Formats: sequence, structure tokens, C-alpha cells
Amino acid sequence: MTSYEAIFTRRSVRRYDSAPLGDAELADIQAAIDGAKQLPGQTGRFIIVNADTLKGAPSPHAILAHGEDTDAALSNIGYVLSSLDLYLQSKGYGSIVMGMAKPLEPAADYRILLAFGRTTVPVRTGEADFKRRGVADISNEDNAVARAARLAPSAVNFQPWKLEFSPGKVTVKYTPNGIGRLLAGKMQKIDVGIITRYVELALEHEGKIVTAVTPDGTGKNFGIEVGCTEG
Repeated sequence: MTSYEAIFTRRSVRRYDSAPLGDAELADIQAAIDGAKQLPGQTGRFIIVNADTLKGAPSPHAILAHGEDTDAALSNIGYVLSSLDLYLQSKGYGSIVMGMAKPLEPAADYRILLAFGRTTVPVRTGEADFKRRGVADISNEDNAVARAARLAPSAVNFQPWKLEFSPGKVTVKYTPNGIGRLLAGKMQKIDVGIITRYVELALEHEGKIVTAVTPDGTGKNFGIEVGCTEG
């Protein structure tokens, strides 16, 4: 299964086999971390740790995400963790981005973690298994890219985004609401990074060449532009 195909089957997994993964499995995941693309100008750190260093995580392992406390840096964390989440699920593991779990001794720049491990929780069988807003609610166009992107996960399932398709680019716009900002806070900027990776994978699947992925603006005016050309 490819990462793109995993978009349509992934599930946020909260139940895991407690047995740790083997050295070879962890080495493969570390290679995926080392090879993960980050947004321009961003240098987030992503570190595999075991359950005994964590509080509130249900899994035998997690990837800790570290970065600056800016809109672009937070969206970068979501962008990278989205890549790793889909990679893990494409390989048959379970995973979930968790805002409540944390390291026992978090570093000052720690932001969030991706829990992962073996699981018997079944994957989804298709788009009908997802509880998400309709394409018309999140996009100015109904197309294959928007239909894939709408399946992206978000904190408390608030889906704080709108997609704007225009010639040569797709803009992911941050669209918070009062309740969302109160309950999810800065995690919503992480969410914007998550759906951006979905947009990129879907564009590439449709034969487009992604030329740039660029955060822009701050606060309520934050967004990410995904530039593309025909393949």
C-alpha cells in the first residue's frame, strides 16, 4: 500500500499490542523520519522514544515532534507527522497524533507526538467509514484532490480549513471557529500542515508536479500555498 492509498483506509488508533517493535522495524521507521521532507525554512526535530518515557500514550513507541512556537513551524510539524502517519499505516502499523500524551520530561521545544505500534484495530474500508465535512464545505471545487484531502484527521475533528483551487496552485486556508480555538488551540495550525500533505499526495497521484509548498501569513490569515504544474 502506498501513502496515498493509506489516506482512504487510515484510522486514528488508540489500542496497541504492548510488545515493542524490533530493531529492524524501528530502523525502517527512522529512515522514513530521516527522509521526510519539511516545509521551506523549517528544521523540526522528530525523535523515536519508547513507552517508558511517556505519560498518557497507549502505544509502545512514539515520535516526539519538536519545533518553534510559530504558525509555520507548527504547520511543519503537522506536515511531517502526516507523512509519517500515512507511512506507518501503509506498512500495517497503527498510529495517532496525540495532543494530551507527552514525555515525562518534555524539552522546551516539544510540541506533540505521534504514537505508533502494532495493532489489531481494523483499517477503514473506504470513504464511507469517515466522519468528515462534505467536499462543498471545505473546497471551492469538487475534484479528486479535494475528496482525498477532506479525509485528513484533525484535533477533535474540527477540520479548521478551506481549500481554494486556482490555476497552478491550491491554497489551504486556516479557518478557525471560536470553539475550535478554545478546545484545540495551536493544534489547529498543526492540522493545517496535516491536510497540506494530503493535498500534495493527491496532486501527485493525479499526475501533477508539486513545485512549492509555502506557508504564508499569521494568525487568522495563515495558510499554505501548494504550487503545481502539469506532469
